[in-house]
Amino acid sequence: MKYTPRLQAKYREEVVPALQEQFQYSNPMEVPKLVKICVNQGVGAATQDKKLVDVAAEEITQIAGQKAVVTKAKRSVSNFKLREGMPIGVRVTLRKDRMWEFMDRLINVALPRVRDFRGINDKSFDGRGNYSMGVTEHIIFPEIDLDKVTRITGMDVTFVTTAKTDAEAYALLKALGMPFKSKNQ
Repeated sequence: MKYTPRLQAKYREEVVPALQEQFQYSNPMEVPKLVKICVNQGVGAATQDKKLVDVAAEEITQIAGQKAVVTKAKRSVSNFKLREGMPIGVRVTLRKDRMWEFMDRLINVALPRVRDFRGINDKSFDGRGNYSMGVTEHIIFPEIDLDKVTRITGMDVTFVTTAKTDAEAYALLKALGMPFKSKNQ
Protein backbone atom coordinates (compact mmCIF):
# COMPACT_ATOMS: atom_id res chain seq x y z
CA MET A 1 0.00 0.00 0.00
CA LYS A 2 1.43 3.36 -1.08
CA TYR A 3 1.55 6.21 1.43
CA THR A 4 -0.78 9.12 0.68
CA PRO A 5 -0.57 12.37 2.63
CA ARG A 6 -3.53 13.12 4.89
CA LEU A 7 -4.54 16.30 3.04
CA GLN A 8 -4.40 14.56 -0.34
CA ALA A 9 -6.75 11.83 0.92
CA LYS A 10 -9.09 14.55 2.25
CA TYR A 11 -8.98 16.25 -1.17
CA ARG A 12 -9.96 13.04 -3.00
CA GLU A 13 -12.64 11.86 -0.58
CA GLU A 14 -14.28 15.09 0.65
CA VAL A 15 -13.22 18.14 -1.37
CA VAL A 16 -13.75 16.81 -4.92
CA PRO A 17 -17.38 15.70 -4.33
CA ALA A 18 -18.21 18.91 -2.42
CA LEU A 19 -16.78 21.22 -5.11
CA GLN A 20 -18.34 19.13 -7.88
CA GLU A 21 -21.74 19.69 -6.28
CA GLN A 22 -21.12 23.38 -5.44
CA PHE A 23 -19.97 24.42 -8.94
CA GLN A 24 -22.07 21.86 -10.90
CA TYR A 25 -19.13 20.18 -12.62
CA SER A 26 -20.20 17.29 -14.84
CA ASN A 27 -16.85 15.51 -14.56
CA PRO A 28 -14.67 15.11 -11.43
CA MET A 29 -11.62 16.02 -13.55
CA GLU A 30 -13.03 19.58 -13.87
CA VAL A 31 -12.64 20.15 -10.13
CA PRO A 32 -9.70 22.51 -9.43
CA LYS A 33 -6.55 20.91 -8.02
CA LEU A 34 -3.51 22.19 -6.21
CA VAL A 35 -0.61 22.01 -8.70
CA LYS A 36 2.35 23.34 -6.72
CA ILE A 37 3.39 25.51 -3.80
CA CYS A 38 6.21 28.00 -4.31
CA VAL A 39 8.07 29.28 -1.26
CA ASN A 40 10.45 32.16 -1.79
CA GLN A 41 12.45 34.49 0.37
CA GLY A 42 14.24 37.65 -0.70
CA VAL A 43 17.42 38.40 1.22
CA GLY A 44 18.03 42.09 0.54
CA ALA A 45 20.81 42.36 3.13
CA ALA A 46 22.79 39.77 1.13
CA THR A 47 24.45 42.59 -0.81
CA GLN A 48 26.54 43.32 2.30
CA ASP A 49 26.84 39.80 3.77
CA LYS A 50 27.02 36.79 1.44
CA LYS A 51 26.54 34.27 4.28
CA LEU A 52 22.92 35.40 4.81
CA VAL A 53 21.85 33.68 1.58
CA ASP A 54 23.42 30.40 2.70
CA VAL A 55 21.64 30.61 6.07
CA ALA A 56 18.33 31.42 4.35
CA ALA A 57 18.78 28.52 1.90
CA GLU A 58 19.44 26.12 4.78
CA GLU A 59 16.38 27.33 6.72
CA ILE A 60 14.03 27.16 3.71
CA THR A 61 15.38 23.67 2.94
CA GLN A 62 14.52 22.57 6.50
CA ILE A 63 11.04 24.09 6.32
CA ALA A 64 10.17 22.71 2.88
CA GLY A 65 11.91 19.35 3.11
CA GLN A 66 13.46 19.94 -0.30
CA LYS A 67 16.70 21.67 -1.29
CA ALA A 68 16.25 25.38 -1.90
CA VAL A 69 17.72 27.12 -4.96
CA VAL A 70 19.64 30.38 -4.63
CA THR A 71 18.29 33.11 -6.92
CA LYS A 72 20.62 35.67 -8.46
CA ALA A 73 20.04 39.29 -9.45
CA LYS A 74 19.09 39.71 -13.12
CA ARG A 75 20.42 43.24 -13.45
CA SER A 76 22.62 45.69 -11.60
CA VAL A 77 21.06 48.46 -9.49
CA SER A 78 23.62 50.96 -8.25
CA ASN A 79 21.33 52.51 -5.61
CA PHE A 80 21.04 49.13 -3.86
CA LYS A 81 24.74 48.26 -4.36
CA LEU A 82 23.54 45.30 -6.39
CA ARG A 83 25.49 43.71 -9.23
CA GLU A 84 24.14 41.35 -11.86
CA GLY A 85 24.60 37.74 -10.80
CA MET A 86 24.82 38.43 -7.04
CA PRO A 87 22.85 35.97 -4.85
CA ILE A 88 19.76 37.85 -3.66
CA GLY A 89 17.23 35.24 -2.44
CA VAL A 90 16.17 31.60 -2.19
CA ARG A 91 13.19 29.69 -3.50
CA VAL A 92 11.76 26.19 -3.59
CA THR A 93 8.88 24.70 -5.59
CA LEU A 94 7.00 21.83 -3.97
CA ARG A 95 4.88 19.33 -5.89
CA LYS A 96 3.02 16.06 -5.16
CA ASP A 97 3.55 14.49 -1.70
CA ARG A 98 5.94 17.19 -0.41
CA MET A 99 3.43 19.87 -1.42
CA TRP A 100 0.58 18.17 0.49
CA GLU A 101 2.78 17.60 3.56
CA PHE A 102 3.96 21.24 3.56
CA MET A 103 0.40 22.57 3.27
CA ASP A 104 -0.74 20.28 6.09
CA ARG A 105 2.07 21.55 8.35
CA LEU A 106 1.41 25.17 7.37
CA ILE A 107 -2.32 24.98 8.17
CA ASN A 108 -2.25 22.80 11.29
CA VAL A 109 1.08 23.64 12.95
CA ALA A 110 2.69 26.86 11.69
CA LEU A 111 -0.21 29.32 11.23
CA PRO A 112 -1.73 28.67 14.69
CA ARG A 113 1.68 29.66 16.17
CA VAL A 114 1.45 33.19 14.71
CA ARG A 115 0.92 35.82 17.39
CA ASP A 116 -2.62 37.32 17.44
CA PHE A 117 -3.69 35.09 14.55
CA ARG A 118 -7.19 35.81 13.29
CA GLY A 119 -7.03 34.14 9.89
CA ILE A 120 -5.31 34.88 6.61
CA ASN A 121 -6.40 37.53 4.11
CA ASP A 122 -8.89 36.32 1.51
CA LYS A 123 -8.08 39.12 -0.95
CA SER A 124 -4.68 37.88 -2.15
CA PHE A 125 -5.88 36.00 -5.23
CA ASP A 126 -4.38 36.96 -8.59
CA GLY A 127 -7.51 36.67 -10.77
CA ARG A 128 -6.43 33.36 -12.32
CA GLY A 129 -7.03 31.10 -9.33
CA ASN A 130 -3.66 31.38 -7.58
CA TYR A 131 -3.25 32.53 -3.98
CA SER A 132 -0.22 34.23 -2.40
CA MET A 133 0.41 34.92 1.25
CA GLY A 134 3.25 36.36 3.25
CA VAL A 135 4.68 34.80 6.39
CA THR A 136 6.33 37.50 8.50
CA GLU A 137 8.31 35.24 10.83
CA HIS A 138 9.90 32.01 9.66
CA ILE A 139 10.24 30.84 13.27
CA ILE A 140 6.58 29.72 13.32
CA PHE A 141 7.69 26.50 11.62
CA PRO A 142 8.67 23.78 14.14
CA GLU A 143 11.63 22.68 11.96
CA ILE A 144 13.52 25.86 12.82
CA ASP A 145 15.72 25.63 15.92
CA LEU A 146 15.23 28.92 17.80
CA ASP A 147 18.70 28.75 19.37
CA LYS A 148 20.40 28.87 15.96
CA VAL A 149 18.33 31.76 14.54
CA THR A 150 20.36 34.96 14.11
CA ARG A 151 17.66 37.07 12.48
CA ILE A 152 13.93 36.63 11.93
CA THR A 153 12.97 36.76 8.26
CA GLY A 154 9.76 36.47 6.28
CA MET A 155 8.83 34.58 3.15
CA ASP A 156 6.18 34.41 0.45
CA VAL A 157 4.10 31.29 -0.14
CA THR A 158 2.16 30.92 -3.40
CA PHE A 159 -0.47 28.22 -3.99
CA VAL A 160 -0.87 27.48 -7.71
CA THR A 161 -4.17 25.83 -8.64
CA THR A 162 -5.96 24.80 -11.83
CA ALA A 163 -8.98 26.92 -10.85
CA LYS A 164 -10.21 29.29 -13.54
CA THR A 165 -11.63 31.91 -11.14
CA ASP A 166 -10.80 33.27 -7.70
CA ALA A 167 -14.11 31.96 -6.32
CA GLU A 168 -13.21 28.39 -7.32
CA ALA A 169 -9.70 28.73 -5.85
CA TYR A 170 -11.11 30.20 -2.64
CA ALA A 171 -13.59 27.31 -2.32
CA LEU A 172 -10.79 24.77 -2.96
CA LEU A 173 -8.40 26.25 -0.37
CA LYS A 174 -11.20 26.78 2.17
CA ALA A 175 -12.29 23.14 1.77
CA LEU A 176 -8.68 22.01 2.28
CA GLY A 177 -8.66 23.85 5.61
CA MET A 178 -7.03 27.23 4.95
CA PRO A 179 -8.00 29.51 7.85
CA PHE A 180 -9.35 32.54 5.95
CA LYS A 181 -10.67 35.52 7.93
CA SER A 182 -14.39 35.31 8.42
CA LYS A 183 -16.37 38.00 6.63
CA ASN A 184 -17.90 39.52 9.80
CA GLN A 185 -14.59 40.55 11.44
